[in-house]
Amino acid sequence: MAAASRFTLMRLTEEDSRSVAAAAAAALERTTVRLNPDQVHFGRVAPGTPRLVAEVLVEGPPLAAAAAVTVAGPGLRAVLAGRHLRIAWLPSSDWLDGTVTVRGPAGWADVRVTGQVVAAAPESRAELEEEFPELDDPHATRVTVLAPAPAARKQGRVPVLLAALTAGVLLGGAGVAVALTRGGEESPPPTAALALESSTAPEAVAPTTAAPAPAPGGVVRVPLAQSVASLAKPTVVGTIRVGTEPEGIAVSPDSRTVFVANQNSRVLSVVDAASRRVTSVKLRNTPRFVALSRDGALAFVSMYEDDKSGSGVAVVDTATRKVARYLATGVQPYTLAVGPDGRLWVPIHSERRVEIYSADGRRAGGKVLVPPNPHSVAFSAPLKRAYTPNHESNVVSVLDTRTNRLVKSVPVSKAPHSIAVSPDGRTVLVAGYEANTADLIDARTLKRAGPFKVGKQPQDVAFAGDGAHAYVVNEGGNTVTVLDGRTGRVTATVRVGRSPRTIAVSPDGSLAYVSNGDDNTLSVLRISAGQR
Repeated sequence: MAAASRFTLMRLTEEDSRSVAAAAAAALERTTVRLNPDQVHFGRVAPGTPRLVAEVLVEGPPLAAAAAVTVAGPGLRAVLAGRHLRIAWLPSSDWLDGTVTVRGPAGWADVRVTGQVVAAAPESRAELEEEFPELDDPHATRVTVLAPAPAARKQGRVPVLLAALTAGVLLGGAGVAVALTRGGEESPPPTAALALESSTAPEAVAPTTAAPAPAPGGVVRVPLAQSVASLAKPTVVGTIRVGTEPEGIAVSPDSRTVFVANQNSRVLSVVDAASRRVTSVKLRNTPRFVALSRDGALAFVSMYEDDKSGSGVAVVDTATRKVARYLATGVQPYTLAVGPDGRLWVPIHSERRVEIYSADGRRAGGKVLVPPNPHSVAFSAPLKRAYTPNHESNVVSVLDTRTNRLVKSVPVSKAPHSIAVSPDGRTVLVAGYEANTADLIDARTLKRAGPFKVGKQPQDVAFAGDGAHAYVVNEGGNTVTVLDGRTGRVTATVRVGRSPRTIAVSPDGSLAYVSNGDDNTLSVLRISAGQR
């Protein structure tokens, strides 16, 4: 009954009547699964550290507990037991930037999970206990993450009776709760516990009936890159020669590998960040832009020729450095991106839509019509929104990632070319290519600040890992403008190579890479001063 009611709400959001659609959307928002907190940081640990365990609270109606769990990240395991999502990490690589996703009839939500294995252990047991409370088991360190008490919320009167009744079925109802959880608060069955205790546990575990109450105390941490202080004035520390006319760039989750799409050579360059050695992956058509799966196992490369033929996406296995398959898309796929839930979003420049594909790039998952012509896409995970700049319409489209629907369009400076969202999901940055400006948008209220004057022909934008600064690549000025990430004030202008195209920030927050189209190089920028 609850699932059917929620489906009805989703249908009502498509009604022509604005009041009906708004009321249904509001009710749908209250019936969506939520994870509290939505990010867990295990910190820096020594090699050989035993399994770390965190607990996250699953919020929402009873329907929220009827969900499946999937994970993406080396050494990650997870199990949903009633209202508690238990996440375990067995440090098996020196970097973790993964995701645990809960998906079911009440929608989806995810937790970003980060950590790092370093050469030396914390200096003392006191420091370790401060970072990881509850060291009660020598074989498994527990990090208990407790949610704050929910704040009271005023419930406005819903103008549509059907939406109100539907929300009532979803939000309440002991009968629904019994049907989904079978009542009682029993301990998880042995198989659920073993999923976290065994190193060979499956990465997707079916929901169980309940979970033990979390231990008192807790710790909520920010992602690792946010603990690195960005510089107001970055410096160029190196240049790397890649293929002919480099354009799109992506950096692996462990910050060790840089992928570069070269527009004039049908080659994807793969750069070892430490040695700066470059290898090549040959592609069927001309590569334009590149994005990586959440675990870094796949590279997605958008392709098309100058006459728009050969449009598609190459799916590259990053371990073997070989093309696994080609994905047919609409005409002229542009700056593609992977969303918080792992799905691939591809703006189709010539067909005024964004296409969505499964995390492995094998199946089409929907499409969203937007104003002409979408150039790129970026996400606010906390708000469950995607944003795409539409170059010829001078607007940014706001999309609901749960329903794959256009929510609103926000006017911005002329010819918006690219977009970025701050790490906390609160601020959107847009480059106005023909206006030589950038705009900041509040991701929630959609209120715009700016325009802020930058260099000539701003082509691409990105945020620092801590969100304190942002970067605008000026193709016509051979520079990168550095902005205060909150106020938009210019803090520096850094000269790079000729005709710079795009910029990518390493997940560890230390470096940024700028592709120089006329030089066939990457400029390497030092953007941080080290750990805070």
